[in-house]
Amino acid sequence: MEPSRPIDPDEPVHPSQLIDMSAPPMRAVGIKTQFGPNIIHENLDFTVRRGEIVGLVGGSGTGKSVLLNTMLGLKEPEGGYVEYFGQNRNDLDAETRRYINNQMGVLFQGGALFSSLTVRENVMMPMREHTDLSAPLMRELADMKIHMVGLPPESAVLYPSDLSGGMKKRAGLARSLALDPKLLFLDEPTAGLDPVGANAFDELILGLREAMNLTVLMVTHDLDSLYLICDRIAVLVDKHIPIADSLDRVSQYDHPWVQEYFGGPRSRAAIGASDAAASRQKG
Repeated sequence: MEPSRPIDPDEPVHPSQLIDMSAPPMRAVGIKTQFGPNIIHENLDFTVRRGEIVGLVGGSGTGKSVLLNTMLGLKEPEGGYVEYFGQNRNDLDAETRRYINNQMGVLFQGGALFSSLTVRENVMMPMREHTDLSAPLMRELADMKIHMVGLPPESAVLYPSDLSGGMKKRAGLARSLALDPKLLFLDEPTAGLDPVGANAFDELILGLREAMNLTVLMVTHDLDSLYLICDRIAVLVDKHIPIADSLDRVSQYDHPWVQEYFGGPRSRAAIGASDAAASRQKG
């Protein structure tokens, strides 16, 4: 084997050489966020491990969306810091930050599609902004992503106004996967879907996790999703995340909101549905 070539200090270093893809894709350390005198999060620590699907839950007003925006870099925290793949975001130069941003995909509530663009054009948008690919190749890749999320080929030329709620979410998901990200953020992905559509979307996320080696952080209120696809559940209460663990351990955590949330009738129904699905798979 030939010896590795020594790194020339004068040679430009690609950002991919500076980050550790074996490190946790995302870690929040000592996060504090506030709006004026109103403190939303304080001393919040949270790690997303490689290859897992994590569900983030919390009561209304606990700042789940604020935390998501902070993790995405859309909001700077008043204290603490966020790491991506072992790198402190505050220490990144502009080029490395752009590279890491392209390793993250986001599905916002409702899909957040551009209404004046077709589905294909929406999916192509990140490619136009961040790559030098030819137009024919971008169209081919966009159609591939559209197929991956389970949309029919003819949907590529439709506009968002022509789509159902479930199709809009799938189109938004296709766009979030346009640059082959390593880390996927989902904001209430099954909100507004009927039970059949929500279950199909959950199954889609599981399949994409395996096919694309994704790590997924999902903000959700959907108990079925928590029981069916999440490896861990992180609970946001009292301005921080006191527990991020398996469903069994989280459901036993001694906190009034947790006990009410996981001990209510809807939770028991979700457990029954999850057990039934597991039995069908074994059969």
